Amino acid sequence: MSSPELDVVEFLLTAAVYTEANDLDERDLPPRYRRVFWSEGEIERPLATTGNTAAAATGVDRPWEAVSGLIFTERDDFSGTIDLSDRDMTESWYTQRVDAGRIQDNPTLASYFEGGIEGVEYESARERNRPVHADRVWIDSLLDEMFDEDDEEMLDLVEVKAPEEVEITMDDLVLTQDQEDEIQKVVKAIEHRDYLAEIGLREIGKLLFVGPPGTGKTSVARALARELELPFVEVKLSMITSQYLGETAKNVDKTFEVAKRLSPCILFMDEFDFVAKTRSSDEHAAIKRAVNTLLKSIDEVSLIQDDVLLIGATNHPDQLDAAAWRRFDEIVNFPKPDADMRADILDVVTRRMEIDDFDPHEVAELTEGLTGSDLRLVLREAVLDALTEERTTLTQADLRRAVEGFEERDNLKNMDMIEDDGNTIAGDGGHDHDHGHDD
Repeated sequence: MSSPELDVVEFLLTAAVYTEANDLDERDLPPRYRRVFWSEGEIERPLATTGNTAAAATGVDRPWEAVSGLIFTERDDFSGTIDLSDRDMTESWYTQRVDAGRIQDNPTLASYFEGGIEGVEYESARERNRPVHADRVWIDSLLDEMFDEDDEEMLDLVEVKAPEEVEITMDDLVLTQDQEDEIQKVVKAIEHRDYLAEIGLREIGKLLFVGPPGTGKTSVARALARELELPFVEVKLSMITSQYLGETAKNVDKTFEVAKRLSPCILFMDEFDFVAKTRSSDEHAAIKRAVNTLLKSIDEVSLIQDDVLLIGATNHPDQLDAAAWRRFDEIVNFPKPDADMRADILDVVTRRMEIDDFDPHEVAELTEGLTGSDLRLVLREAVLDALTEERTTLTQADLRRAVEGFEERDNLKNMDMIEDDGNTIAGDGGHDHDHGHDD
């Protein structure tokens, strides 16, 4: 059961309990409340329960109107503060309307009602509450500390996502058995970091994802961040050559500093083949220094010591040299999906679609050589074509036509373009199926 009235009362009661209990900390507040009260890297007591903070924390547009009819609430018209005038009456009213499951979602209230309500356990409530380091407000406050106006160029190099901002989940992905096994190893290593440190296994937690574009390397890394509730720090290594990055080695150092300060987190380094290309080319000395700094930094970062899971990704493993390979303790292969995997991907992507007589195996047989990213594009075209006919229900024929259209477009993309005078102006002849997505 939930209602605007109940949501606001729970907010007020939580704030009152937290303000009084100095042994509670930020981890004990639900994330929606932490976001409201976080300021300059901390949450200060007392918590200010104004109309604005109540609205932001609960989503109730007019919180005072929601609770003004209750005899145990009061409002200061001058400051806008909303308070509880009778705690005993508040607690009685609240506990009559909630079950233990709802209280377990709020460690602050779980600590208060533990022992008085069956099924309420503070430690388990705190354990399942999202950690502070997963909050966007915590990430932003830390980045504000680390960067000033002179460091703005770093924002072109590093993108940081909070877990809640990652839209894809592990349930949205179709993985090979090898991929599932490697991910399970990582999960266990994170869970048992202290044990691994005790027995001296510290060189764990550096993965290299290899495979063609569109096979899911980036998506798996992001979904893993969401699953494990870890900040996701993404770096495209080719960006260190950007004309806007004046001190490349310094920025590489800063990248690893960000990851260590945000720890525990996932540091995802895309385009890792750039390292080998730079080391074997005549690139500017400053860029080569940056790459050497990068390799040294990889050696020095650790899941066990620094709580940083490092994932590199490359579409071109053939271009990596021995110096790059030996930085990683696990290699995870991302091949193009076979027919069974393509059928599974189609099942996943169409979960919320209505398709008459849908046969994913038939479509899978028609799409040999396509990646998961390509299949999403095929389905997108089928949906858009149906919408032009004012239909939201697809047919198997729609999917067949979309496959044919995709193949025609792909052929056009790769065919030689001829000028009127017969001269070739562009050509490739290959079929990479890279449409700018690594889903």
